[in-house]
Amino acid sequence: MGYLAILGAAALWGLIGPVSRVALQEGLAPLEVAFFRAVLAWFPFAIQALWKWGFSLRPRDFFLYIPFGLVGISLFYASYQLSIARSGAALASVLLYTAPAWVVLLAPLVLRERLTVRKLLAVFLALLGAALISELGMVSLDPLGILFGLLSGFSYAFYYLFGKRFLAGHPTAHLFFFALPAGALALLPLVQFHAKSAVAWGALLFLALFSTYGAYSAYFAGLRRLPASRAAILSTLEPVVAFLVAHLWWKEAFTIPQAIGAFLILFASLLGSLPEGVAPKTQGAYSAKKGARWPWKWSWKGGVKP
Repeated sequence: MGYLAILGAAALWGLIGPVSRVALQEGLAPLEVAFFRAVLAWFPFAIQALWKWGFSLRPRDFFLYIPFGLVGISLFYASYQLSIARSGAALASVLLYTAPAWVVLLAPLVLRERLTVRKLLAVFLALLGAALISELGMVSLDPLGILFGLLSGFSYAFYYLFGKRFLAGHPTAHLFFFALPAGALALLPLVQFHAKSAVAWGALLFLALFSTYGAYSAYFAGLRRLPASRAAILSTLEPVVAFLVAHLWWKEAFTIPQAIGAFLILFASLLGSLPEGVAPKTQGAYSAKKGARWPWKWSWKGGVKP
C-alpha cells in the first residue's frame, strides 16, 4: 500500500503543470495560482481535522507545523517560480528534481537510513531522465537562477526529511490545518490578484482538491510505510505523468530523448523501490505521542487539560 500511495501522489502532482497551464492561460499569475492552491486546499483539510473533534494540540506542535508551512509551501513555491523566471522552465525543472539526491544524501544523517550504491544509481538515472524530458540544452547560466533552483529542490526534499523525521506520528489533516495558512500568509505579499473566470476557478479547485489535498494525503500515508529515500525516488514519476498528460491533452509531441528520459525515470523508480534485503535502521521518527511530555495540552473539546 505504501508504494501505491506514493505513486498515486506522484500522479496527482504530475497534473499540477497541465492544470496550472489552464489557469495561466486564463490570466492568472504563477504565485497567484500557488496562493489560491494553498488557501483552497485548507478547507478539505480543516473539515477532515475538525470532523474528528478528539485531536489535541501541544504547544510544541507549532514549532513543527509552522516551519513546515514556511519551507515546504511558501519557500518551495517562491523559489521554484523565481528559478523559472531567471533560468527557464527546463533548467528549473531539472534543479527541482535534485530533491531525491538531497534526500538520499541527507537521509543517513537525518533519518539514519542506509546509503547504498543502488540508491545512488537510482538518483543518477532519475536526474538524467528529468534532464532528457526537459530537453536541457546549452543555456546561459544565471547564478541566482541556479541558487533558486537548488533551493527549490532542497525545500522539496524538506517534505521527505522533515516529514519522516518529525511528522510520522501526526495526522496529515492536522499538519496542513496549520501549515497551509502559514505558507499562504508568507506568499501573500508576493501575489498580484487578477479577475478569474469560471475556468480559472475550476483549475484552482482541481489543484486544491486533487493535486494538494489528495496528493498530500496519499503521500504522507505512503511515507509512514516506506523509507524517505525510497519514497523520494518513487515520486520522480511526477515529471513522467506531467509529460504524458501534456502530450495527450496539449498535443505536445514526443521526442526520442524525452522517451528515453521517461524510461530512465521509470527504471530508476523500480530500482529504488526494490527491497534492500536488510531492514533499515530505526528511523527515530518523532511522534506526537512520544518524546518529552508537556504538563498540559490544548484540546478542541475542552480547552487546556492537565
